[in-house]
Amino acid sequence: MPCPFFLPCRCLDPGAWVHPPRLPLGDPHAGACHAGPALPHEPPEAHQRELCNYGYARYRCSHFPADAAADAVRFSIASEAGGRLELIYVIEKDHAPVEHGRLIRLIEEGRWESLHTSELLARQAQAFVESHLRRAG
Repeated sequence: MPCPFFLPCRCLDPGAWVHPPRLPLGDPHAGACHAGPALPHEPPEAHQRELCNYGYARYRCSHFPADAAADAVRFSIASEAGGRLELIYVIEKDHAPVEHGRLIRLIEEGRWESLHTSELLARQAQAFVESHLRRAG
């Protein structure tokens, strides 16, 4: 469940874990914080690994807006067949859903059939799919 204000830009080195943790986007990502949309910034890598990639940073991140409508975003694969990858997303606040929906990626065509209008959620979905496809081979 990445932070809803995190814009993933590139994969990070997975680190020296013997057993890597299960990460919300599949792989650890570096990116920018858009909690203050007028002034996006790139937090230190340790901050991104511990907060941006995991979400639920309210009260732990000084950039997280007190009045934010969401705390985290969760993705899961609903189905993968016929060259289509269907994702379910859930936007959460206080560990409860506030919005959910489906996103469809046409794998062979390399494009989205349906995608969320939020650029942040769309980029997170793209990072999730890329990680999934890398792992699937």
